[in-house]
Amino acid sequence: MDRRWKGRFAVACIVALLALAGCHRAPAESRIREAIQRMAQAAERDDAGALVEPLTADFDGNGGELDRQRLGGLLRLLRLRGEHAGVAPGPIDLEPRGSRWVATVTVTLTGHGSGLLPEEAGVYRVESAWREEGGEWRCYSASWRREL
Repeated sequence: MDRRWKGRFAVACIVALLALAGCHRAPAESRIREAIQRMAQAAERDDAGALVEPLTADFDGNGGELDRQRLGGLLRLLRLRGEHAGVAPGPIDLEPRGSRWVATVTVTLTGHGSGLLPEEAGVYRVESAWREEGGEWRCYSASWRREL
């Protein structure tokens, strides 16, 4: 192989390695943190579809209080009533549990509007359980309790 082809071959190998590095998936922890942040942003934007997108079809919220459909419906109802939920998550702690992860976060919930939310406003401790489905990390269970 002459010098010209060796140089081109080297460049092609470097480009291929960079492409492979770019395709490498972020670690589970990063992907779960990003999903939680996206959910908080979706709630802030009153975007029910984006809020429930990371949830599994069998999602269980607070021991049966809310499923995936009811959670999205609650956000839609608030929007129809002219209310808005402010959502401010704190630091997210993640712990592996076998092939799954548990995320714990303190969330400050504020309400603006006609009155459904003010009684629910406050600081909550939220624990959510995540599993990988189809290459994506999805929340299949969450529980929350009011801290303040």
